[in-house]
Amino acid sequence: MLRRYASKIISELKVPNHNPVLNVSQFEALSKQVPLLYFILLVNMTSLALTHAGSAPFWMVVGLPIVFAILCVRRAAQWISYRNKVISPDFAYRKLRSTNILAAPIAVFCTWWSISLLPYGDAYQKAHVAFFMAITVIGIIFCLMHLRSAALVVAVTVNIPFMVAMFLTGEPTFIATGVNVALVTGAMIAIVVTHYRDFRQLNESRLVLLEQQKALQALSDENLRLANLDSLTEIPNRRNFFNVLTEVFGTAERNTKPICVGVIDLDGFKPINDMYGHAAGDKVLIEVARRLKELEQDDLSFYRLGGDEFGMICTGDCSEERLTRLGEQLCSSIAERMPVGGNTVQVTGSMGVAIYPDVGRDGQDLYERADYALYTAKRYQRAGVVIFNAAQAQSLDRQKQVEEALMAADLDRELTLEYQPIYNIQAHHCIGFEALARWRSPGLGRVSPAEFIPIAEHTGRISLVTRTLLRQALEEAKSWPENAILSFNLSPLDLASPDSILKIVALVEQSSFDAKRINFEITESAVIRDFEQATQSITLLKRLGAGISLDDFGTGYSSLNHVHKLPLSKIKIDGSFVSEVHERPASAKIIRTMLSLCGELGLGAIVEGVESEAELEVLREMGVQYVQGFHFSRPLTPDDARTLILDDHGRNETVAQQKTA
Repeated sequence: MLRRYASKIISELKVPNHNPVLNVSQFEALSKQVPLLYFILLVNMTSLALTHAGSAPFWMVVGLPIVFAILCVRRAAQWISYRNKVISPDFAYRKLRSTNILAAPIAVFCTWWSISLLPYGDAYQKAHVAFFMAITVIGIIFCLMHLRSAALVVAVTVNIPFMVAMFLTGEPTFIATGVNVALVTGAMIAIVVTHYRDFRQLNESRLVLLEQQKALQALSDENLRLANLDSLTEIPNRRNFFNVLTEVFGTAERNTKPICVGVIDLDGFKPINDMYGHAAGDKVLIEVARRLKELEQDDLSFYRLGGDEFGMICTGDCSEERLTRLGEQLCSSIAERMPVGGNTVQVTGSMGVAIYPDVGRDGQDLYERADYALYTAKRYQRAGVVIFNAAQAQSLDRQKQVEEALMAADLDRELTLEYQPIYNIQAHHCIGFEALARWRSPGLGRVSPAEFIPIAEHTGRISLVTRTLLRQALEEAKSWPENAILSFNLSPLDLASPDSILKIVALVEQSSFDAKRINFEITESAVIRDFEQATQSITLLKRLGAGISLDDFGTGYSSLNHVHKLPLSKIKIDGSFVSEVHERPASAKIIRTMLSLCGELGLGAIVEGVESEAELEVLREMGVQYVQGFHFSRPLTPDDARTLILDDHGRNETVAQQKTA
């Protein structure tokens, strides 16, 4: 039992080292209070020495106080120097331990010195000694209240000798003083213990709060990391790209330093998704991201912007030479074949680049110019790199002018149609027309469909353009002979939107025009954009009774893959195969192969781009039945087209009657 109590007392007199945060907090509190402790000792000792200057020996009232004062000033200055410094828990513990150890010798010295002065002087001087000891011990305990062990050491070390000395005087006043000081000290110790417990609990709560804050901060950091990271490829995402771009652009603008933005798009990615599934497509994206990461440098970073599009930011050498070399290296790396699920696939990458300060008013503007350079690369330099230049800037300005004019256009008044005749060269007559869009803007004049149709698709106005033109075409076709067909082009976005295709169907039904006389032309890009939705849209048009033609057949990289999966009626063989076909045996073989394919699949065929009699003769010998091209006629106005088809129909009726007669 005694051993347990002794062990408990000893532990109470030691500085605990199980809570580093508590040790640091104790040290911070003591760094403000210990200098006050030495100030109390110095003032009280000086006061007592002065009152005993003529009574006690010189070494007691001058020598010892001076030496002790020097030590007090030095220690106080040392503690003051620790303020406002970052202190490690180990350092704090060492200082607390040294303070705890020094508490006993200092208390013993002060007690011995003051009691040694009791025999000297009169009653007033003796009373001063009692006052010195009482007020000093109370002040020191208050100063050491954040270091409970040291406060207990001082209380025990001072009070026991003090009470003994007071009792030995035999004076009732001194005895009462000793008892009074002992009782007050006991009460103060109780307060110190309670305060220390509250102080420790507060720090433990603070420690828990800090841990919670760390956990919350870690969670916040992780959420921020995930919010700025592409979950599939684990490279920075679109949000991160624009945040970094805004930051580096601001720095470049302030320091007049160049930066570069690149936009990379994969060529041939969609067919991999269609043929092997989205899991295979995901693996391709992951592998491409890995290859881009290998090219990263201190001044070069890559991002996934979405889908199969990636971004690049360069803050170092932005010379055209370096960027061209880097783009070629990047495109070459992407083009290397990669294994995916037991198959080996290949994609290529096209890249557009824009350099500040050559272009760009801000980060978004710089990105848009890089994106336009990418558009140029995919159109004219696929699997290559294009750096935004003055010619593209002029083209982009024109595009914005067209976009603004198109958004403000009165489509019913400004949009019109011209009609390209389609001929049956075996029966020698016109069977109908392909409707071709025309736009005359009040501000820009006549704008080519090759220019405004992509912009209408980009701005989302293509659905309205399609319906406006289809309404005009259906109304005009009512004036044609009953067996004349109308061929009408649909945008990829028309097929990709269920709402848009339903509106087209409703428009045909409301027109009272026979849907069997309509032939909707679609391009392969309309199919590969969203094969499933495109198939549903085509099926809906077929149920309406309309025919479906695949336009520009033979120019797409996966035409054969799609032709047998779609409910098509005809294919249109692209005019690039027809040009000079009478002098190009290879082109003739390709056309024969495609005609044979159409025969096997039960599809009709229309050959485009016939521009000479020589080309026509070759096609006629192959057995081609339907053609169109400038050899017969350029696109006609509605009135001219109506005259042509009515005259042609009249002649055919006359010939038929003559043959009958």
